[in-house]
Amino acid sequence: MSKEFAIGSKVRVVALPPYVKTAEPMPMLRPPDVIYIGEEGIVLDRRPGGYWGIRFTRGAFLLDSQYIESVETALDAQESENSNEKL
Repeated sequence: MSKEFAIGSKVRVVALPPYVKTAEPMPMLRPPDVIYIGEEGIVLDRRPGGYWGIRFTRGAFLLDSQYIESVETALDAQESENSNEKL
């Protein structure tokens, strides 16, 4: 099952695909080094086939949900770990 993200939410790259597609009307394949692990982007839209259009600093690309995670979810998990450590 693929993850769901809200349009406009921030996501983080957790793994690099073998290539990335540009999010243009006529998508082009690009090498994976146009993005990097840990880079954050903003979700633009949902595309067929489980792809998400995401705006990064070097352009907008289509990524499958297995390569990204929500920044808010990661921050919430980190905050809960920190609060457990304080107890």
